Amino acid sequence: MRGQFITLEGSEGAGKSTNVDSVCAILDSAGIDYLRTREPGGTPMAEALRDSMLHKWEEQVNPLAELLLVFAARAQHLENIVKPALDKGRWVVCDRFTDASFAYQGFGRQLDLTKLETLELWVQGSLQPDLTLYLDLAPDVAETRIAHRQKDRMEGEQREFFERVREGYLARARQFERIVTVNAGRPLAAVQVEVGSVINRFIQDSRPVADRNA
Repeated sequence: MRGQFITLEGSEGAGKSTNVDSVCAILDSAGIDYLRTREPGGTPMAEALRDSMLHKWEEQVNPLAELLLVFAARAQHLENIVKPALDKGRWVVCDRFTDASFAYQGFGRQLDLTKLETLELWVQGSLQPDLTLYLDLAPDVAETRIAHRQKDRMEGEQREFFERVREGYLARARQFERIVTVNAGRPLAAVQVEVGSVINRFIQDSRPVADRNA
């Protein structure tokens, strides 16, 4: 039986890493075998591509070049990590996936979405997450939360960029039923309660019918 694919999305400061921890803790408690990973990244080569994408280069980074780096990393990650795990029945919990590409490069960089759709088809075929948690956070709140960080090239973008990114995520959430939007502007404890509720319900719904009725 194929494993389940869970992704978490959101802008910087939304609490993705903390909530990935929460999701993994719930899967541990449920006795579910899973793999935790991230994008861009997840393999040595994909991590190197991530570093290249986020580096503050002296030259102007072409948005299409940025997009291609992301999908090159994704191709490596899917073939070497994600697909083999799912095929073995393991669940996969991933910090960001293709929704981020549509939000950041499609809406944020204002690239032609048909190019992203073509790359998505080439790289992942019909593979999509089974559940995506989108942690929604207003850009002005995000700025306050990450003010103390040493920012990479992406984190250092202007608020207008992140407003477009948020618009992209919300558009994706309206388009796909698999995406559950969580208000990440609340206290962390409240966010974790909602995330826990969504994950526990997903686990229950993923069980065979006979097990659910036991």
